Amino acid sequence: MSINTIQTKAVDKKLILYALGIFVTYFYFGILQEKITRSKYGSSGEPFRCTVSLVFIQCLVNALFAKIMLMTFMKQGVDSTTKWYYFFSSSSYLAAMVASNMALQHVNYPTQVVGKSCKPIPVMILGVLVGRKRYPLLKYLFVFLIVCGVGLFMFKDSAGKSSGASASALGAGELLLIFSLAMDGLTGAFQERMKNEYKTQSGHMMLQMNVWSTLTLGLILLVSGEIWTFLEFVGRYPYVIYNIISFSVLSAVGQMFIFLIVANFGPLPCSITTTTRKFFTVLGSVILFGNSLSNRQWLGTSLVFIGLALDAFYGKNSPKPKSVK
Repeated sequence: MSINTIQTKAVDKKLILYALGIFVTYFYFGILQEKITRSKYGSSGEPFRCTVSLVFIQCLVNALFAKIMLMTFMKQGVDSTTKWYYFFSSSSYLAAMVASNMALQHVNYPTQVVGKSCKPIPVMILGVLVGRKRYPLLKYLFVFLIVCGVGLFMFKDSAGKSSGASASALGAGELLLIFSLAMDGLTGAFQERMKNEYKTQSGHMMLQMNVWSTLTLGLILLVSGEIWTFLEFVGRYPYVIYNIISFSVLSAVGQMFIFLIVANFGPLPCSITTTTRKFFTVLGSVILFGNSLSNRQWLGTSLVFIGLALDAFYGKNSPKPKSVK
């Protein structure tokens, strides 16, 4: 067995490990997110409305976790990446999250999921335009196949029966989703350029992205006054603190795996992993709880597995995408 073969297998195992880390942590992360944001609190059934506060704590814990990693088992030396890249990438990252949540005011959740399942497409397009990457045509086709499969599986027949959605509202929701996808693509492109120009390591990327995000969200909390609403809410329902801390820790561990994939393999494999993670989470729910699949969902299942198999086979027999200098 040649040295190149051994190195290739080691890289494959590392990618699988990181992908599994994302799948497991974000599965439980999603459960807690649903529990925190969808639960009704107290005898009056009070909803949780402090979304910015929740994301602020999430980013703060992520930053602390990254700092601890860099000081202990994940020492990566001095980071020479310009702060402007971190500022722009964290800004586009936050803009994508805000726009995605705002879209839910105009479109139903399945529509939002289908839209966000197309994330690899803007990552590839803006990766070419901003990140200076070049992907083979077959790579585009395989990713498009995966996106179509995930979209078919996640979208439900009952989604179209929702009421109260006007044409203009749907148009606004679609525009917000397009904007969110564009911001996702910009984030990936900025991360790609950081990796190419400054050899930015995963720990530094995770730390700086979350530090900038925490500062931005902290300013928003103070200006909007939501910080006081959140403190009053936690004072009334102190048991929610445990869920928020667990939610934030899972986010930190999951984001560690995400940044490891981005720093070592680029944003496209990361987007494919996070997109198909939704698919496998729903598929696991179907298997565990005995829910049936529609014909369209079975078609989506087939498309995803075919796309993943073709991409895996092609990736092992083709050179990696190159950066244009």
